[in-house]
Formats: sequence, structure tokens, C-alpha cells
Amino acid sequence: MSQRFSILIALLVTACCLSLGQTEPKPNASPATQEFPVVLQQNVTAGKTPPGTKIEAKLTIASLVNGTVVPRNAIFSGEVVESVLKSDTQPSRLSVQMNSLKWKNGSLPVKIFLTAWYFPPVTQTGGDLQYGPEQPTSRTWNGAGAYPDPNSPAYKPFPGGDSGQKDSVPDTPSSVSAKHRVLIKDVQSERAPDGRLTLVSKRNLKLDKITTYVLAPSELAVPK
Repeated sequence: MSQRFSILIALLVTACCLSLGQTEPKPNASPATQEFPVVLQQNVTAGKTPPGTKIEAKLTIASLVNGTVVPRNAIFSGEVVESVLKSDTQPSRLSVQMNSLKWKNGSLPVKIFLTAWYFPPVTQTGGDLQYGPEQPTSRTWNGAGAYPDPNSPAYKPFPGGDSGQKDSVPDTPSSVSAKHRVLIKDVQSERAPDGRLTLVSKRNLKLDKITTYVLAPSELAVPK
């Protein structure tokens, strides 16, 4: 009886030692937010493009979405959720939500938003045009797209702007974009309780069809 009791005690001690030697597994780190570089299929202007307007954007690189390979040029479809023109008392606001992703051989439901990031076009010498010339003629230019040069025949007049003057929007896409995304100048994003992202700026938000913008389901971290 004494021998059995000793064996039982030894087994209990061994089990306790093994239990103490085990460490609790660390929670998995939050996966990086997936992001999608896209080119809008239409111009969007806060306060002028009304909520409910259907929006499409073309994916610029093949991406893996929930284990599915989505090819380049797949189309995101969604709508403008919020669109507010800048005034003396409130900033410009714009929210675009994409609800589906379609390509030739498939489709997926999504819930992603336009973020405050984009890929600036670069010059042939490699310099980016994020800030443009030191004295831009368009007061609503947000740093995205090729800088509007009113003397260039590649640009067409576009009505708008804070002062009623005419802005210019290029109708030909930029041929080269930078390799790394950057924040659109003077634009921030707000996240609503339901997860929706809204772009906010003290200048009128205007998105074009030649710039590569970034879609994502949530806020994006600053690239390392």
C-alpha cells in the first residue's frame, strides 16, 4: 500500500512539473490589413458626386483574396456613401465603399473602403509628383494624379474649385507610378463605429481616373 502511495505521489509531482513547464500560447499577431491598388473608372468629387452614385475601380495587380487568386483588371463595384463639399464651417468629406469584386471566371463579396493612400506618379527621372510645383494654380489639387498644367494640350478644363476658377483634369493616365504608397496631401481618414472609412480634408476632395488609389477593409499602417 505504501509503495502504491509513493508511486501515486511521484506521478502527481511529475504532472505538476510538466504543467508548470508549459507556457501559455501567445495570441496570434493581428494579420496585416490587405490592401488593393486600384484605378477608379470615373472621377469623384466630394459634394458634387452624390451619395448612392455607383462606383467601379480596376485592380492594378493580381491579389490573393481569402485563398482565391484574383487577376489583374478585376473590377470592384460599390458606391459613394458620403459626399460633402467643403464650406466655411466644415471640411470636405468623402466615403466610398466597395461591395463586390468580379472578374472573368469568378466573383467575391467584399467590404472595403477607399483609404487616404495612393501611389504618386513619377517623372521619367524617377522623382515623384506628390507635391507638384511650389505654386500650384489649382487650389483643389490634392497631390494625386499628374499635376494640372493649364498650358498643356493634354489637359481639359474642368469647372470647380474654391474660388469658382477652372481646374484642369488630365484625360490621359500617368504611365508610371511610384513603388510605395503615400498619404494624399492634407487628407485624413475617420473610422465610424460600423467600420466605414471617410476621407476628410480642408480642401475639396477630388479623385481622378488616372491615379492609383488604395482600397482596404480598415486603416493602413505607415509602410516600414
